[in-house]
This record gives sequence, C-alpha cells and structure tokens, in this order.
Amino acid sequence: MVDMRSSLFLNARFLTQPLTGVQRYSLELLNALDGLFQPGQAIAYCPRGPKMKVGWKNIRLKESGWFKGNLWEQLDLPRIIRGTLLFSPANIGSFFKRHQVVTIHDASVYAYPEAYTWAFRWKYKIIYERMARVADQIITVSEFSKRELQHWLNLVPERISVTYEGREHIERITADSRVLDRLALGAKPFFIVVGSNSPHKNLKVVLSANALLDQDRYEIVMIGGDFSRVFHSTHLDLAANIKKTGYLSDEELKALYCNSAGLIFPSLYEGFGLPLVEAMTCNCPVLCSDIPSSREVCGEAALYFDAEQPEDLADKLEMILDNPALAETLKERGAQRSRKFSWLKTAQETKQILEKYS
Repeated sequence: MVDMRSSLFLNARFLTQPLTGVQRYSLELLNALDGLFQPGQAIAYCPRGPKMKVGWKNIRLKESGWFKGNLWEQLDLPRIIRGTLLFSPANIGSFFKRHQVVTIHDASVYAYPEAYTWAFRWKYKIIYERMARVADQIITVSEFSKRELQHWLNLVPERISVTYEGREHIERITADSRVLDRLALGAKPFFIVVGSNSPHKNLKVVLSANALLDQDRYEIVMIGGDFSRVFHSTHLDLAANIKKTGYLSDEELKALYCNSAGLIFPSLYEGFGLPLVEAMTCNCPVLCSDIPSSREVCGEAALYFDAEQPEDLADKLEMILDNPALAETLKERGAQRSRKFSWLKTAQETKQILEKYS
C-alpha cells in the first residue's frame, strides 16, 4: 500500500545499478536530501534486491514491483505512485507519469551518437523527448548541458534548472594506499585517466601524446571499464608505461588521486565531469580537454589542451613533469575551486525545485 501522505516519491532504481557517474550523483544527492527532509516526507522506490545499501533516516526505501530494469521503471513505478510528484535523478523518468521532475545529465546521445549502441541511443532519445513534453521541470548539471538540452529537445530556458554536482563523497573516503604497491607505482611520476573506454572519452589522444614523449620518465594509469552494453569501445594499443586497471574501489581511486602527478581528462563531450571535482578536492593537478563543460567546472584551476591535438597534450604533460611550481599552483587553485561544489548545496537547490511542484 502506497503511503499517500508522502509529498514526494523518488525513483531509486539506480540502487540496482553499478556505481558510475550518474549513479554517484543520484546516491550522493539522495544522501544529502535525507538530511533535509522531514520523516515521511519522501519515499524512495526501487526494484527488489538493490546492490547498494543506504542508511537513510528520513527517506523511506521500499522495494516493490514485479519487474527489473526498464520494465520496472515504465510499468511498475507509475502503477505504484499514482498522483504524487515523482523525482527521477538518473536520466530516465517514467514514460506514463505526468507529474514528475527528472535530472537529465547531458545530451550526448544527440551530440555524440557514435559513442553509443543503437539500442541505447534509441531508448534514451524516446525517453528524453517524452520527458521534454510531460515533465514539470528538468534538472541538469551544468549551464553547458542546459544549452544543449534546450537545443536538442527544443525547450525554453525556464523548463530547465541547473544544479552542480558535489565533492563531499571523496572527502569522506579513506585512501587505500596499498593499491600503489599492487600496481607497482611510485618509482616514477604517474598520471591517471578516469573514464570508460568510449569514443567520446577520447583515450586515443592520450596514447598518441604518450608516443611523442620519453616514456621512461613517467607512467599512465587508465581507470575504468568498457561498458559494452552502452558504449562502443575503442581498441587501445597500450605502451609499456601504460597500465589499465578496470574499476577500482573508491578507496583505491582516492589513493591514486592523492599520489599522482595529475589527472588527464581528455573527453570530447561531457555534461559535467565529476572526476575533475574529485581530483581538485584531492590536490591532484588537472590537465583537461578544452571543452565548455570542463571550463565551467575548473575555471582557472586546470591546464587545458586541444582534445584533437596529441602534440598539445604532450606539451602539457612535459610542463607538469618539468615544472613542480606549476603543479603546486594547479593544486592550490584546484583546492580552492573545489569548494564551489557541494552535495549539500545541490540537495538544497533540488529540494526547492521539488517543493515548487509538490
């Protein structure tokens, strides 16, 4: 039985999914919202058997429905929550629900379609275009994504609100430095790359830049998976100084942020870029592609390079290796810039939007 006294229902299907960027946003946002809600003000629904465990005090979590995955979201969820406002933080709202707010993180299925499988593109385009028609409000994570969604979904600016992502999750984590020994790191400076092996993540520019340099001076660690059900993967021929780890724990990732010579973030397209905030928070110098969303996140706290020019990235890597003072300046600027991003602020702004439509 649904408790209709609740003023808000939350789509928590993300709890059944692997913890990547969108799921991280959803989890940290709801964790922060839990401290802002009154007991019983919100109920989160998810399919049975979530992978993530939560300890919410004010948000009630209910496992329900007959289906899993997309069918649960499109058939079970609207049947369970008739009438009350639904908030979906992980890109997909319910096709048959009219009274809802949804976070759409970017417009990459339109702007960079070659990165995705045809089935993924088809599903998300249908959902996004439906949300553009029926959602009370769309939330997104940067002014760049707002402009993109306005363009691709033909929306007026008033239909889209911007709330940035936050940093507190990486601050809470205790670094597991054992990963340095496990990966045999530390004898040389090393750079890290955090992201899936998808064309729009542009890992090939890193390999091309690496080929231009003295590879005995440093190492590169590539962190992330292939996600072949979603992304078209890029074949990578790795040089001897490059290590590809797959997924790491949050504790291991933080240890690499804290000990690396810098984060290389070579994306061709991003809605936000949470690794940028994580790196800046961990005093890790940031080298990132010169794209609008990265400029919006990092401001003057990063060293930018042309994402389609390996020579430019190679020059920037040498600048970090040869100039410790530059690295220290980037660390200082990054630490200051990271304070702009707070999950608590994200939650406060999101709560104001949800209360407007409740």
